[in-house]
Amino acid sequence: MTVISSTIGYPYIGENREWKRALESFWAGKTSEEQLLQVTKDIRLSRLQKQKESGIDLIPVGDFTLYDRVLDTAVMFGMIPERYGWNGGQVPLSTYFSMARGNASTVACEMTKWFDTNYHYIVPEYEGRKLAVTENKPLIEYREAKQELGIEGKPVLIGPYTFLKLSKGYETKDIPAFLLQLLPLYEKVLVELQAEGVEWIQLDEPILSTTITQDEMKTVHEIYSQLQKAVTQSKLFIQTYFDSVEWYEETIALPVDGIGLDFVHGLKNNQKSLEAHGFPADKVFGAGVIDGRNIWRANLQNKLALLDTLQQHVSVENLWIQPSCSLQHVPVTIASEQKLDSTIKTALAFADEKIVEVATLVKAVREGADTIVHELRESVEACEQLAQLPARNRQDVLQAVNNIGNVPSKRPTPFAERRVKQEDAFNLPLLPTTTIGSFPQTPEVRATRTKWRKGEITEQQYGDFVFDEIKQWVDIQEKIGLDVFVHGEFERTDMVEYFGEKLDGYVFTEKAWVVSYGSRCVKPPIIYGDIAFVEPMTVKESVYAQSLTDKPMKGMLTGPVTMLNWSFVRDDLSLKDVTYQIALALQKEIEALEAEGIHMIQVDEPALREGLPLKKDEWNEYLDWAVNAFRISTATVQDTTQIHTHMCYCDFNHFIDSISALDADVISIETSRSHGELVHAFNTFHYDKGIGLGVYDIHSPRVPSVEEMVEIIEKGLEVLDVKQFWINPDCGLKTRKKEETVASLENMLTATKKVREQLTAVSSN
Repeated sequence: MTVISSTIGYPYIGENREWKRALESFWAGKTSEEQLLQVTKDIRLSRLQKQKESGIDLIPVGDFTLYDRVLDTAVMFGMIPERYGWNGGQVPLSTYFSMARGNASTVACEMTKWFDTNYHYIVPEYEGRKLAVTENKPLIEYREAKQELGIEGKPVLIGPYTFLKLSKGYETKDIPAFLLQLLPLYEKVLVELQAEGVEWIQLDEPILSTTITQDEMKTVHEIYSQLQKAVTQSKLFIQTYFDSVEWYEETIALPVDGIGLDFVHGLKNNQKSLEAHGFPADKVFGAGVIDGRNIWRANLQNKLALLDTLQQHVSVENLWIQPSCSLQHVPVTIASEQKLDSTIKTALAFADEKIVEVATLVKAVREGADTIVHELRESVEACEQLAQLPARNRQDVLQAVNNIGNVPSKRPTPFAERRVKQEDAFNLPLLPTTTIGSFPQTPEVRATRTKWRKGEITEQQYGDFVFDEIKQWVDIQEKIGLDVFVHGEFERTDMVEYFGEKLDGYVFTEKAWVVSYGSRCVKPPIIYGDIAFVEPMTVKESVYAQSLTDKPMKGMLTGPVTMLNWSFVRDDLSLKDVTYQIALALQKEIEALEAEGIHMIQVDEPALREGLPLKKDEWNEYLDWAVNAFRISTATVQDTTQIHTHMCYCDFNHFIDSISALDADVISIETSRSHGELVHAFNTFHYDKGIGLGVYDIHSPRVPSVEEMVEIIEKGLEVLDVKQFWINPDCGLKTRKKEETVASLENMLTATKKVREQLTAVSSN
């Protein structure tokens, strides 16, 4: 046996987002289920063949999904909430997609962030019902790969402890009973794979890279002891990623045949642990040395040096070289990019390029570094040329960040005093209603933007079209009766890309898409240089929108931490310093809005939570600079300028004090999919500022009823003062259709009026 190449997971969206189009066509009723399954099969096989041709020895199967792999696991084990009406047997696609997206009568399952990434998974709900294997998905895909392509694949599953920890619906005392149901199902799946002749089975346990207790590690050991007894011929491989494992000695002692560790994001601690404690000679060592989360080309010389260091503790016969995590977090191929600056393009590596890097490193270890001299030289030169770009060495920006300690990072007047001034200035009713920012980006909006980008219409024609859309939706907001308006963001493709295009230091791709949730794909901009403000970015549209109404119009910006976390970021500066560069640029934009009469400004930070490190002992440092960056952006406005912010899918209990420290006058948060559970964070923390709890889920096409929203509002009022409570949807409405958006907002206003009437009746008594 010698060193081999392996991948952990691979993008499933297709080079041109064929996966997304197939799903959305099916959801729209334009194609049949059979057509959907055929298209997705073609995509699945194509990506396997690509890995095979690139020289990957161990190719994962079972990492493809029609929506989300965690959802796949829940469905495979029959963990389907009763509200979906499933009564056993094979799970129909209608039930699967209802769990993901909701339907006309039933809300979807909760959605939240996948560890510290920008990917969202569907949260499994355990209701105590008897579970059963509905189908062995990894086995089906293993057979398909072998029969269609002759590939002896490596089946991949979400590991049992990670799946348990990501699920909801049980208390700590219920864990033994939950495991008693869950483990026999895993055993059944694994034993069936073993009977098929599978050699290696990968179980993803990223939860081991988070802050878990030693008692939890004992539970993990018991889980794998039981699985190992059932699986005596196939080999089990535990894959960790996103950081170093919390309990290294306990992890490498688990009764399995191999362990995969992240030597990119967990490099320092994993390497330190390896050097201190070694690695078992009877286990395979998966070395995740190629960055699976960022898009920069590897310096292969440095990677070979790292592998040489690792081989002092691991024999080459037991070494797998692989990416640090699944490559689903990076775009598919750099070959689709035709307009990038050559220096930047040469310094990039997407999924296709990363598997070639893996295969190249394996060749060097097998045959010697002299067999890849050309590849080594190219990689080193690409990295050096990128580092020398003038855009990466702007002294004005670097000096401004060095002077950050002298920049105001706190509004001079306390919130309690600002609140009185703002109430006088805006004179809003009880439970003021608003939206989060964007309105539907219709096919016409997207098509017109494409014509403008291609030069088929003039700048003036495009600007007139955007203004027409703004006016239409200002009129709609007037008709519905909202209290605070937004202009709709029709000029924006994406809440990060739009700003990046107007700031120095960003570069943009044509087809570098990655999946965010469901079929929602995003094209993250690339921070390659120093970030600097050029000219006002949002003033024209906001001022025009305000001219159309007497209602307050919110200026809409994306906050510095979200600009960071939703971009591919340069890896030669600290994340803190890059965020401060963005904060200083946004401060100038906020000042420009205020100078033109916009006195409600929303600075969205939906990605604040996802940037939280997996290790709790690193939280304070991150939150300190993340909060400071937001405050630097907003610190210079007048007392009568009301700063709003928005956050997605947050576990507020863990850092609600940091959210309060942002010192935003109003915050809106997503709560509808969790059925109002998040509001209980305010039972133990006195939050004194304005807050909007999202009263309906915008990620689902269903129109929520008035009664549903009344219930969520009433839950919020159990823990919040009515004077601080705002009413809004969960998030922006960009992905929704006009008809469902209007209907949902009308119901939201009706629900608000009902609650206002109830409050008035109570106060009059």
